[in-house]
Amino acid sequence: MYDRADALHQQFLERVDNKKLPNISTKFSLSNLSLQSEDLLALFESQCYSRHMDFMARKLKSQGRGYYTIGSSGHEGNAAIARAFQVTDMAFLHYRSGAFMFERARKIAGINYTRDILLSLMASDQDPMAGGRHKVFGSLALNVPPQTSTIASHLPKAVGMAFSLRLVKELQLKSKLPNDSVVLCSFGDASVNHASALSAFNTASWICHGHFPLPIVFICEDNGLGISVPTPSDWIEKQFSSKPFLHYLSCNGCDVLDVYACAKAAEKIARQRHEPVFMHMHTERYLGHAGTDIESNYRSLQDIKSAEEKDPLLYTAAYLINFIDKDAIIQRYKNIGEIIEKEEEILMDTKCLDTAKKIMHSIIPPKVKKYKLLKKDRQACFGEDYALLERPRTLAQNINHTLTDLMLEYQNIIVLGEDVGKAGGVYHVTANLQKRFGPARVLDTLLDETSILGTAIGMAHNGLLPMPEIQFLAYYHNAEDQIRGEAATLPFFSQGQFTNPMVLRIPSFAYQKGFGGHFHNDNSISVLRDLPGVIVLCPSHPQNAPGLYREAMRLAQDERRLVIILEPIALYAQKDLLQQGDGGWLHPYNQVHEAYEAVGTVGEGGILLITYGNGHLLARQAQAQLHSEQGLTIQVMDLRCLAPLPMETILKYCKGKKNILIVDEGRRSGSLSEGLMANLMESLDPLPSIERITGEDCFIPLGDQWQCLLPSKDAIIKQIRQWS
Repeated sequence: MYDRADALHQQFLERVDNKKLPNISTKFSLSNLSLQSEDLLALFESQCYSRHMDFMARKLKSQGRGYYTIGSSGHEGNAAIARAFQVTDMAFLHYRSGAFMFERARKIAGINYTRDILLSLMASDQDPMAGGRHKVFGSLALNVPPQTSTIASHLPKAVGMAFSLRLVKELQLKSKLPNDSVVLCSFGDASVNHASALSAFNTASWICHGHFPLPIVFICEDNGLGISVPTPSDWIEKQFSSKPFLHYLSCNGCDVLDVYACAKAAEKIARQRHEPVFMHMHTERYLGHAGTDIESNYRSLQDIKSAEEKDPLLYTAAYLINFIDKDAIIQRYKNIGEIIEKEEEILMDTKCLDTAKKIMHSIIPPKVKKYKLLKKDRQACFGEDYALLERPRTLAQNINHTLTDLMLEYQNIIVLGEDVGKAGGVYHVTANLQKRFGPARVLDTLLDETSILGTAIGMAHNGLLPMPEIQFLAYYHNAEDQIRGEAATLPFFSQGQFTNPMVLRIPSFAYQKGFGGHFHNDNSISVLRDLPGVIVLCPSHPQNAPGLYREAMRLAQDERRLVIILEPIALYAQKDLLQQGDGGWLHPYNQVHEAYEAVGTVGEGGILLITYGNGHLLARQAQAQLHSEQGLTIQVMDLRCLAPLPMETILKYCKGKKNILIVDEGRRSGSLSEGLMANLMESLDPLPSIERITGEDCFIPLGDQWQCLLPSKDAIIKQIRQWS
């Protein structure tokens, strides 16, 4: 098949020259849309910039100087959406949004978006958004967070951002956007079938059912293809035209004025009525899915040509020819191609990131101005619990007290999750928080982990400090891409210009004495430990928990970090250390803002036990028994930071030890202990004897059988006795 890019280019020139243009609708005119001929010409230019940029992307790829060829050809009607909405309307965009970006860039003086997108295509270190890490549509000035994977994973956070607009106003906090802003979210027709999309649409309806404002416009750019798989022609309409609480609007995406009229109708509903809209934009897709896509394998040449006859640029030319002659239209089109060629020549010697250090620099976002803590009436807030703060408390109680103090100090903290409000959480860790701070700050959500995390990410875009809860560690896997693919990558692909700080709490691990089986006793955390830039913390004792949570909140607020806290369920209500009734695992609530320590130790000796979570209790019990029975002196290390591992501190305690035992309740494969073993063996000289006790590579069963699979006090004692 001959070059479709050249065919598309030549078709435009010939049909405009011969005035063989599409029949345009008579129901649209510039005057009834409150547009001028200059506005139409600007839209045409934005469409032309997008089209020629697609041509340039393929040229750069053929020269080995470009690395991305998913284009916007056929979708150029979305320029009209950018014209219809304000630059302060945050947009989470589809990867075929080139014309939208060029049109929106017109609204801010000084932006050379032609150069910006060329730099992005070339993976240049001068790319102002991603710095050469990925080709993205994104701009801080244009309120477009970068998206690298638009298979619907961005829809849940768009809902969260829209939800935050009214929430911020209600809480009298400063919003990053005007209060009357609207959120835009575009995606392809195939993406609506993705679980993340269904989660977002359902959450939007759920929010509106509760009579809460949600000013969002979902924009489905329907070209009828998911790469090679056809979307049934009536699928989108039948799915969404009658969906409750969602206004369905439809337009011909090839006709720029039809798109504009539809976008203005959507804007009115979203901005004035604060209700969600589903804007169904029928488009065509040209040049295949991407440059590597051999479209002829699944589409006939006749089908491809028939689609190309509906070229959006030809539709716009059909309107324009009433104001300027055909030669002027052709010349404008050619001039834009020449402008892009000249910009490409200027960037001929641009360089890519060339060291690991440079590439990794943006994983950790820049710090911001230190948050000013507020002093509130603690006694009034705590109520009857205030008199109990100095009594010995459990881990769950001290976490609750810490959350209360933090919410008093940080007025932008929003706690959200299933059952966290009235019920106070499954384990009552968030008990009374909604009573103390109200339902606007402690939100009971629907049962959907994707929507919980996505909403939290969106809230963070608007200056809130979300603290979502995933009810059990196993449930996190239902929505892990919201953290892996969205939250964790945002600062990396925006050079820290966009961040989504949060503190995610997850009741975790096993040792629950037979309750719940594998869904409530997940002991695997490998999926969390390999997320670049994400901090994973784990409290094990009520004494050090307050400092850990305060540090987590400081990291999120002042350093814009994403922090995950794994809370050992089995230790929530633990009272005793060695024998029933000794109260050895209780501790009064530490109300002093003490320094946080990533590693804590108890005791001294030539044997070191390294552990975390439930292992801390087991290690302390083994330590006491071995000292009592054999006089052995053992040091127990409690790891409170599981990622990144604080190896410098760990190694400091390891030096001089004869024996090191790692007690890891995770599975043997993919566990924390694997990383620890590798680090210790690479760093210690001379190398002590190092062993590990882990969970088995098995799911946790129901009943007492769990004891066969997990580390125990007896197993620890047995290993140490082998050394002694």
